[in-house]
Amino acid sequence: MRSCPAPGLRSILCFGPQNEEVLISMTEATTSPAPYSSIRVMLIPLALAQFICSFAGSNMNVMINDISIDLHTTVHGVQVCITLFLLVMAALMIPCGKLTDRLGRKRCFRLGLSVYGIGALLSALSPGIGVLILGNSIFEGVGTALLIPPVYILTTMLFTDLKSRAWAFGVISALGGVGAAMGPLIGGVITTTITWRAAFVFQAMVIVVIVVLARRLVDPVPPDPGRPFDMVGAVLSAAGLVILVGGILAADQSVALMAGLVALGAIVLSGFFVWIRRREREGREALLSTSLFHNRTSNLALVTQNVQ
Repeated sequence: MRSCPAPGLRSILCFGPQNEEVLISMTEATTSPAPYSSIRVMLIPLALAQFICSFAGSNMNVMINDISIDLHTTVHGVQVCITLFLLVMAALMIPCGKLTDRLGRKRCFRLGLSVYGIGALLSALSPGIGVLILGNSIFEGVGTALLIPPVYILTTMLFTDLKSRAWAFGVISALGGVGAAMGPLIGGVITTTITWRAAFVFQAMVIVVIVVLARRLVDPVPPDPGRPFDMVGAVLSAAGLVILVGGILAADQSVALMAGLVALGAIVLSGFFVWIRRREREGREALLSTSLFHNRTSNLALVTQNVQ
């Protein structure tokens, strides 16, 4: 990814939760920072977004039997829904990170909230497994892919020094860890005491809270609608990540299948890196800039998210 046209800006890469790789074309503004107290307030909706995305990745595991009985489907059908959610998120995370340059970070964040909220309500009202897949796997998967990149981009832009940025990443990762850990607990309690559908209503309610809090978010860098988009790179990255995540998800079925898919995913991702290096040498916009791996702030984001 080439540098933004405005002076004093640079891009960063980090990796997101659920073991998926995330391209984040983060920009670091060198303009006068906002008051630190207001910046800390803006961190709240970003951290809550990370919480609910992590929550969504784990809470359905305790509802499988109840959902299969209520929707007259099989346990395998519900497991497919969970798997598709992870695959959709993995496939779209890097391209959605790139879209933040063209659409703007705050706009992508709000769009992700809207898509995710629609998915949560569809899931809560599902009359059958088809609508549940549409709501949870597709809408919530796409919403998560749209939400995660702006979380880390805006955090990097708002917290300009390394110490405060490390603290902010720590808060976000902590909320992500809490969401992943509380997903089965909260989902189990709600499913047992009320119904599994109420767990999705809970997600929709959290989204409403984030929407209200997100009104105070500031995007320091204007969007660039004319920014080129590397479609070939997007396809290669999506295919590689889907195959890789699919291999990880196949671990409980066959070790040989898992190893084969992971190896194939690594090959496709290697082809992706060869492609973006070629575009960089030709002076064209790549989906991901390899120079980001040499940036100290990028490495902080990488380590933070991979540990989580």
